[in-house]
Amino acid sequence: MVKKELDIAYFISFCIEQYKVHISANGNEVMDLFDKYGVTEYLSDNFEILHTQSRQWLLEEIDDFIQQKKEE
Repeated sequence: MVKKELDIAYFISFCIEQYKVHISANGNEVMDLFDKYGVTEYLSDNFEILHTQSRQWLLEEIDDFIQQKKEE
């Protein structure tokens, strides 16, 4: 795995861990949610911008992203 791929993997792992605390869920529930709404792909595709943001901002961004997907 090249460095950028590893950085993205760590970032996604961080987001999963933080989001499970944010919504009081376990890792499997968060992964199901991320898979259902394409959150992992969104985080990976937008890593360059997203990884520079604060934890709270990321959690709100994920909430907003999921809400938008639910409304589609």
